[in-house]
Amino acid sequence: MSNSQALEQLAQSLEGTLLFDNLHKTLYATDASAYRIIPLAVALPKSVEDIVRLVKFANEHKTTLIPRTAGTSLAGQTIGDGIVVDVSKYFTRIIGFDAENKTVTVQPGVIRDELNLYLKPHGVFFGPNTSTSNRCMIGGMVGNNSSGTTSIRYGVTRDKILEIKAVLADGSKAIFNTITSAEFLEKTKGDSLESAIYRKLYEELSNEAHQQEIIKEFPKPEIHRRNTGYAVDVLLQSDLFGGTEPTINVGKLLCGSEGTLAITTEVTLKVDDLPPSNNIMVVTHFDSIQESLEAVMVAMKHHLYTCEMIDDTILDCTKHNKEQSKNRFFIQGEPKAIMMFEVGSYISMEEAEKQADDLIRDLEVANFGYASPKLYGADIEKVNELRKAGLGLLGSIVGDDKAADSIEDTAVELSDLPNYIADFSAMMERHGQSAIYYAHAGAGELHLRPVLNLKTKEGVYQFRNIATEVAHIVKKYRGSLSGEHGDGIVRGEFLPFMIGEKNYELLKRLKLAFDPNSVLNMGKIVNALKMDENFRFEAGRVEPDIKTIQDFSDSLGILRAAEKCNGSGDCRKLPSAGGTLCPSYRATRDEKDTTRARANALREYLTHSDKENKFNHKELYEVFELCVSCKACASECPSNVDVATLKAEFLYQYQKTNGFSLRNKLFANNAKMNKMGSMFPSLTNAISNLGLVKKAMGIAPERTVPHLAKETFRKWLSNNKVNSNNNSKKLVLFCDEFTNYYDVNVGIDAFELLTSLGYEVITVEHEESGRAYLSKGFLEEAKMIAVKNVATFASIITSDCPLIGIEPSAILTFRDEYLRLAEDKEKAQQLAKNVFTIEEFFKKEILVGHIHAGQFSTKEKQIKIHGHCHQKSLSTVEATFTMLNVPKNNSVTIYNSGCCGMAGSFGYEAEHYDISMKMGEDTLFPKIRATDENVAISAAGTSCRHQIFDGTSREAQHPVTILKSCLK
Repeated sequence: MSNSQALEQLAQSLEGTLLFDNLHKTLYATDASAYRIIPLAVALPKSVEDIVRLVKFANEHKTTLIPRTAGTSLAGQTIGDGIVVDVSKYFTRIIGFDAENKTVTVQPGVIRDELNLYLKPHGVFFGPNTSTSNRCMIGGMVGNNSSGTTSIRYGVTRDKILEIKAVLADGSKAIFNTITSAEFLEKTKGDSLESAIYRKLYEELSNEAHQQEIIKEFPKPEIHRRNTGYAVDVLLQSDLFGGTEPTINVGKLLCGSEGTLAITTEVTLKVDDLPPSNNIMVVTHFDSIQESLEAVMVAMKHHLYTCEMIDDTILDCTKHNKEQSKNRFFIQGEPKAIMMFEVGSYISMEEAEKQADDLIRDLEVANFGYASPKLYGADIEKVNELRKAGLGLLGSIVGDDKAADSIEDTAVELSDLPNYIADFSAMMERHGQSAIYYAHAGAGELHLRPVLNLKTKEGVYQFRNIATEVAHIVKKYRGSLSGEHGDGIVRGEFLPFMIGEKNYELLKRLKLAFDPNSVLNMGKIVNALKMDENFRFEAGRVEPDIKTIQDFSDSLGILRAAEKCNGSGDCRKLPSAGGTLCPSYRATRDEKDTTRARANALREYLTHSDKENKFNHKELYEVFELCVSCKACASECPSNVDVATLKAEFLYQYQKTNGFSLRNKLFANNAKMNKMGSMFPSLTNAISNLGLVKKAMGIAPERTVPHLAKETFRKWLSNNKVNSNNNSKKLVLFCDEFTNYYDVNVGIDAFELLTSLGYEVITVEHEESGRAYLSKGFLEEAKMIAVKNVATFASIITSDCPLIGIEPSAILTFRDEYLRLAEDKEKAQQLAKNVFTIEEFFKKEILVGHIHAGQFSTKEKQIKIHGHCHQKSLSTVEATFTMLNVPKNNSVTIYNSGCCGMAGSFGYEAEHYDISMKMGEDTLFPKIRATDENVAISAAGTSCRHQIFDGTSREAQHPVTILKSCLK
């Protein structure tokens, strides 16, 4: 039987899904590590029985299973050439909470932050807190023994393990929990694999020579954050093996085993009381890395809740990240490093203030740091978000030199930290390297990354050479080569040196006892794959020459723009985490529909395709299909992977070979069609909404095609000319194609509002924005429009006479896509500086006092704002908030509402209607339904307003319409 036949049979036997097409194998070939291995297949099991079937298949067909949750692993744990078992889609239940004993039972696909949202009303939380906490899952945290910022107070995942239910390597099920020594010995009896495991553990660990070897060679027990090999040193605490504990839990051995010993199906965890609400973060600024780390010993005397370090390389990356630049408000000067010291009190804020002041005083007495601002409330979370973005931000470094994760997880005893760093720095200097540092400094753990080009043989050589030298330095201090990210591929090869050959052979024997036929995540921890093979990039390769119509020179080409994605998976966060990224993933929960998947797929096919047109792959069409070009990734992805721009280029290149469909031509040429249709608008509206016409055009029958206005906005303007009287306050109003044909009333409101406030509104003849062409990949037409509009406006737009737009997606093309399409880049960039959404313009004028409350009524009005996706990414919804807050008695709030799901023509297309409405139901629709009928709903986007009406039957208004209604 062939592989494909066997996989077909397996697929038929599963309740869940088995995928073995090229696209899915490509998407699961990488995680957040430097590695790439194409798997045999990808399984999405729905039940424990599915996992049993997969294990039996692996035994029968001599393949391996690679357990995976969010795929944010940095050491290559979740990739391999067998079947990737992704439990993130279906194993997502919180099974039960025991308030009396403070325990919670979950499936491995439960997201850490989602768990804590569930636990918060009960006054408890799950302490370990990784930088990926809004998408990482409990199964992955167990596999890696994750720690995060809170470990100095709340410990690591292993400390929280009470019980693990698992499927063993023969398909049998086992429960690992706390048992007495007598119960352990009882479990050694029997013929099952579970009994054989207990017998082997007893045989190996009751041997006094083995015990002494473990004590001698394993990392110092004072290093709480350690993921070196299997945690046999923890089991030595049992009185069975020379310790004093009368109980033992083999589940603690499974924790940190990276799915190489069993597949976890259910976990019971101990939870802690919520941290104090009276907390202060002291952010101390330092002139050197060494000084910041020497300060840790002083700081840690103050019972901190967090003690984190970030270096200047990461801080510099935040300057150019649209989202994180907002979170660096506290930075003073140009520090080489900052330390985040958090104190807290259950008693009072006064007590917390005293703790913070005592800490600052001790640092000053010891001459540590040059500034120590105190942060409170929401500002603390902003700084935490900046820290969490660290790994992703490193992906935004332009070019092939990247922060490589060859040595990024070392931990030493806290008292050894300054000397360790001195040794490390000297070693890096010998290599001509300046590393990137960010650290859980209070736990003695540093994430250190050299900057290497792994596309070169020299870079690969340095990858191994530096890693080897660091291993020797860590061993010198009896540290752990992995503090929390695991051994995986990148560190597994060093285990014999780190723990000694005898201990390594012991681990191999234990692995064999758990997994006799080698079916569980082979090549990780023991018998590890080579750490300098299977990279994403082939060393010494010739870079493909890929011509694009858009200018990707800011990333050194479209391939490197895709390569900025390092796999950190920020695009897998759910609505509760806030933001918009990524609407399609939130709707489907399929890896295929993440920003990461799109970037990975594009990288893969542009790199490995042997076609003349490397974009010409149906797999790429499939992965981009549900991207709604919301541009959330351009701001919320720490690496700024702008998939909307990548999609536009892909569609253009793909359709060059495969042709542009009639429907796409009609949608792309919407403005031209409307120009003709507006001559007889009533007839056009009637015809376009006929069932047969909608069916022929592939429009969802549930949708109403937007009605053309009886009179275009341009026609209204020509009939309503206003004398300027040489008003000094001038602006040019961009007459976008949506306002011109559909939302004429909004255009009139904008014109009348601005003139009522004393502005001269100028209109000129210009091209449409080109938004419809961009969304459908008609880039030649979009380029012509960009060139003409830049030429039209460049000579008349100045800081004193800006260009203002009503529809966000149209006006923001001047600041985004036009910069990649315009032939005169300098003119385009200069013009972009003076182009604003109408809300931005109002905010600017309000701040200088040109617009003020005295111009508006004092009538009370409640308003809720839904921000357009492009507004959120390329502009700011706060501008709308400022604008609508000018009237004295307006009460304005902003929905945390994600994407509406319409996205231009996307939501009208029959095959996308259901997913479009699901995106709306994600956050927006429920919030609007919960909003009182008397509250005005503001939505700047025409698509948003139509989607809100279709999904909730509520009429939303453009903010200019609402503000106009507030005029005196």
